Amino acid sequence: MAASIIQLLPDHVANQIAAGEVVQRPASVVKELLENAVDAKSTDIKLIVKEAGKTLVQVIDNGLGMNTTDARLCFERHATSKIRKAEDLFDLHTKGFRGEALASIAAIAHVEMKTKQDQEELGNHIVIEGSKLVTQDVAVLPKGTSFAVKNLFFNIPARRNFLKSETVEFRHVMDEFQRVAMAHPSISFTLIHNGSELYNLPSSNYRQRIVNIFGGKTNEKLVPVSEETELINITGFVGKPEFAKKSRGEQFFFVNDRYIKSAYLHHAIMSAYEGLLKEGNQPSYFLYLQVPPHTIDINIHPTKTEIKFDDEHSLYAILRSAVKHSLGQFNVAPVLDFERDSNLDTPYQYKDKEADFPTIQVDSSFNPFANDKPAAKSLSSFGSYKKETSTANWESLYVGLKQDTQELEQFSFESEEVTGKLFDDEVEETKSSSTYQIQKKYIISAIKSGMLVINQQRAHERILYEQFLTNITVQKASSQQLLFPLELYFSSEETVLINELQSSLENTGFVFDAFNADSVQISGLPIGMPESEVSIVLEELISNLQNEIPESSFSQSDSIAKSMAKSMAVKTGTYLTVKEQENLVNSLFACKDPNVSPFQKPTFITLTVEDLDKRFAL
Repeated sequence: MAASIIQLLPDHVANQIAAGEVVQRPASVVKELLENAVDAKSTDIKLIVKEAGKTLVQVIDNGLGMNTTDARLCFERHATSKIRKAEDLFDLHTKGFRGEALASIAAIAHVEMKTKQDQEELGNHIVIEGSKLVTQDVAVLPKGTSFAVKNLFFNIPARRNFLKSETVEFRHVMDEFQRVAMAHPSISFTLIHNGSELYNLPSSNYRQRIVNIFGGKTNEKLVPVSEETELINITGFVGKPEFAKKSRGEQFFFVNDRYIKSAYLHHAIMSAYEGLLKEGNQPSYFLYLQVPPHTIDINIHPTKTEIKFDDEHSLYAILRSAVKHSLGQFNVAPVLDFERDSNLDTPYQYKDKEADFPTIQVDSSFNPFANDKPAAKSLSSFGSYKKETSTANWESLYVGLKQDTQELEQFSFESEEVTGKLFDDEVEETKSSSTYQIQKKYIISAIKSGMLVINQQRAHERILYEQFLTNITVQKASSQQLLFPLELYFSSEETVLINELQSSLENTGFVFDAFNADSVQISGLPIGMPESEVSIVLEELISNLQNEIPESSFSQSDSIAKSMAKSMAVKTGTYLTVKEQENLVNSLFACKDPNVSPFQKPTFITLTVEDLDKRFAL
């Protein structure tokens, strides 16, 4: 009989495998610990992070706390206080329920937990390293629980190497913090990163919480949404179309106070905005959906951001109608009815309101037959309909001018005949017709062997990219000063990112006057950048850099140069004069690598005379 080859894995190995699903990066730890703190009925939660969570993630709450037995048992796999039986999975009122998070975190990090219940005099202090219990002692502690997770992936160096830069990892931490904070505005949240306090969010309502996170300017962008049905209750806010951005940053769905991602529901929002947005723009929305717990299934993925609904089609229709109704109710969406008088529109809450009768005033002294009509008060503001005749004649303009009566014969004029030319006719003719623009997209330039077909947008991207890269790394670019400083509003983390990139951006031509909590003052721009496009360029730059910033400063400069070149390049559909076409062609072939754009796409193709002959079958 052959030897058996299947064996049970040790617990610490099984925990590490489970941790691969649950803990993908420091942000995963932040999410699990914050949700546990919310489940513990906390009213004040503090998140402390060092080096984007690679060194430390600590969550301190003032919740229920745990007794000695629970404090030790919570680190075991499938140990949870949230559910008791399988049926509870379809009646969930808590964030967690799988009982895997703490066991997974303890398997790949150094965990220190301090917890105490309100009625107990002493609390528990536990230290676990890689699933091994190091110490468990009693200690004098405040009410609540403190989890400190240090040296993440210390025993899996390969996973640690897969982590991105500190900026990218902290962006994910910030996302998780914002999602939990927005779902629970009644709880006060604090975020401290590397010793500096980034957020201090007091207990508030939904609108105030959104404004506190994304900046005071957000308030004017929001349109309230409210709809109650038997299937679903929808509350929250959508953004006005004019504030839509290229990036998909400020888009949040919360189902029963749990952040979720749903491409299907997102499509419902986009269809409600149909005809209101520019192509490629994304609206912001913060929508809170309340559905009966038995109509959804959360247990699909360990991250719990995907949910299955019982009746998705009805939810789609209700959500789309609710958003469309709000956009119309607050006069955001235009109504294509030219016969309708918009002055007759009344808000929905006025339907039961009594009408007010207008007051009538009569001027008893008015007599239409009187010769000398007294000026009525109500007409005093109107002038006569007759236009006053001018008192002076047009000849009066010339009164007093000196009369010069010199004869024209005294003056001599050059002959109008041109005796010579600077250029030959052939040269002049060739120069005037050296380039042509086709479909406002391609530039045709003649060469000895045939012709070049140049993509104007990609060519300009290459030119600007090399200019910006040179300015950032070698020499500072000149700047065009603004008559009045420009103030742009961003969220607090976007302002922090611009502040970090200040020196690189100043080398490209930006001049920053001041950095506030949620705004930036600019007094100078790179030459050639229109004032109206500054916010678009910076928003696209922030979006590109938040997704990925490599470690080296040169690569960061490369990312800035690419992003700004893409934003500022002349777009397809722009008419170029002959001078502009020639300048573009000459500048392209003065570049170090004219063959491809910064995004490795060809900038031009060559058509030789032989190629043309083949097409004509000569």
